[in-house]
Amino acid sequence: MASKLIYDNAFFRSLMAVSGKLFLKLLGWKVVGTVPDQKKFVAIAAPHTSNWDFPLFMAVVGCFNLHIRFLGKHTLFQGASGKLFSYLGGIPVDRTSDEAGALVGQAVEAFNQSEHMILGIAPEGTRTAVSKWKTGFYRIAVQAEVPILLAFVDRRTKQIGLGPLFMPTGDKEADLAAIQAFYTGKTGVKAL
Repeated sequence: MASKLIYDNAFFRSLMAVSGKLFLKLLGWKVVGTVPDQKKFVAIAAPHTSNWDFPLFMAVVGCFNLHIRFLGKHTLFQGASGKLFSYLGGIPVDRTSDEAGALVGQAVEAFNQSEHMILGIAPEGTRTAVSKWKTGFYRIAVQAEVPILLAFVDRRTKQIGLGPLFMPTGDKEADLAAIQAFYTGKTGVKAL
């Protein structure tokens, strides 16, 4: 993990805010929602259907001046682009590795050791259509005792932004159903 992130630099933070707002405005997206008054939370972003999701959500991060870490496929962190993704707050995950299961514990430990932390995760885990979300985000939130922020994109309404906070109860099936209900009717950038 990179020790210095883009958010640590006031110039780049301001540049992200201005460029994020301009980028979304030029593309015709309306940014909605407010940043919760919480020091720690897991932010999930859905639906995840396109490579455009990353620049769109990073623009939202800039608009809201969020200091976020996010999980990403390990291959994104190879070569020159790897340094950029790390600098933007990325944490590489090799989903084929036996160590991927340890990621929940590592994330929980990071929450426990941090005074402020936002961890962004795409619950689908891929840009292709899935019938079932990965539940690592939920296990992290439950074990770290932090809420889940429901961030979204909706191509149909051209809205992108931050939805409500959801505090998990520990009843995984009921909680996941409630969370997924929020995303009902929201369409990704690329229709699946």
